[in-house]
Amino acid sequence: MEGVIRMPRVTNAELLQRLAALEAENAELRSRIAVAGGTTEELPVVDPIAATKRSRGWGWTLLAVVLIVVGAILAPVAVVASWAKVQLTDTDAFVATYAPLAHDPGVQAYVTDEAVKVIQDSVDIPALTSQVVDGITELGTGPAATKALDALKAPLAQGIVSLIHTTVGNFVSSDAFAQVWQEALRASHTQLVATMQGDPKAAISVGSDGSVGVQLGPIIDRVKQLLVDRGITFASQIPTVDRTITIAQNSSIPTLQIFYGVAVAAGAWLPWVAIGLLALGVIVARRRALALIGAAVALGVAMVVVVAGIGIGGLIFVGSVSPALIPAGVAETIFGTVTTPMQDTGVAVLVLAVVVAIVAWYAGPFGVPRRLRGFFGSGVTWVREAAERHGISTGRAGEWIYAQRVLLRAAVAVIAAAVVLFVRPLTPALIVWTLVIAAVVIAILELVQRPVITVPENAGDDTPIMTVS
Repeated sequence: MEGVIRMPRVTNAELLQRLAALEAENAELRSRIAVAGGTTEELPVVDPIAATKRSRGWGWTLLAVVLIVVGAILAPVAVVASWAKVQLTDTDAFVATYAPLAHDPGVQAYVTDEAVKVIQDSVDIPALTSQVVDGITELGTGPAATKALDALKAPLAQGIVSLIHTTVGNFVSSDAFAQVWQEALRASHTQLVATMQGDPKAAISVGSDGSVGVQLGPIIDRVKQLLVDRGITFASQIPTVDRTITIAQNSSIPTLQIFYGVAVAAGAWLPWVAIGLLALGVIVARRRALALIGAAVALGVAMVVVVAGIGIGGLIFVGSVSPALIPAGVAETIFGTVTTPMQDTGVAVLVLAVVVAIVAWYAGPFGVPRRLRGFFGSGVTWVREAAERHGISTGRAGEWIYAQRVLLRAAVAVIAAAVVLFVRPLTPALIVWTLVIAAVVIAILELVQRPVITVPENAGDDTPIMTVS
């Protein structure tokens, strides 16, 4: 039975210090139970959890290692599969990935040059200008004028080509072209999902060989109308063009075409399988604190492999693409556009792994973390004591928070984990801020809680015995 606190010779500061010492001793006993693999003769109380841990042999450790390793190996595959699922099923994400290419100066210059080449191949501009000049001279110009007009044929043809190039360039760099590009991407996405083949009438096509191309027909038709509007009537002779220029060559597209169904399904469940295997490896481990740190480190290493693989793949891709097919600058832009979501996810999960490893180490039964936790607890006790000396106390609410401290800490951990697992996109900033906010909430709970200190009713005035309810 508990009674009224009677401590005429024991100050509040001494009581709080003794409470902290008892809590530290309790943590030490629990850590010894967790570490002990055999006997607990020194411990007066048999902990059922410790007995369960002692009953587990090294087979559980081996199983935990296997589960964690398999989960870590599946993690990079899960990142790629998740990216593939989004690109293959989410039209908005697909458009958001490729639409910015319309604003890239390198892509714009490449499309402009190719469109002008097609126009020059379709229309003999020097011959047309020569015919115009010859028609003028046939009207009866003098020898000097005829000679001068003949000398102007080449510059005139060059000027017309320059005018066409400027007109095409202005259109390609305009918002109108970006809108056409975006609409074509959206219209073609269904075809990409179904057959990986482009619509002949769309400005963007995806070929079965993995090429992503721009069809020049719609662009040249628009440019032809602009030239005619500017008084260049011969532009009406430009025929309808059926030609596609390749702006990207991604060897993974045919693979995704073959394994489309597998990619969509794996992208949905493989990340959860990897997380489940890592979690299960920690649960079955004999020393869960070490297992959690090991799982976090393994996951971090897997994400380093993902990020490094993307970097190396970019160098190989840019180096292997023929400049005649795609300029190096455009190839680098394309690869970066395609792989940025995967790289961002890999970096975010790497930050998450580092955070989990640090938290698991800090909360584990190790010497340095125990001293750090004791130091933090002493600081919180000092602040709480100083506040109570000035009449600031959380009263019964603080006592309730102390009584429910384990439940409240678990709730904070569950909410933080839910944010990381379900909020997308997953970014390093999201992970860091989630950790910071969770740590602040835990610190506030530690500060406002009010441990209840009592002594037995039959204790004398000099009795320093304390119990915590």
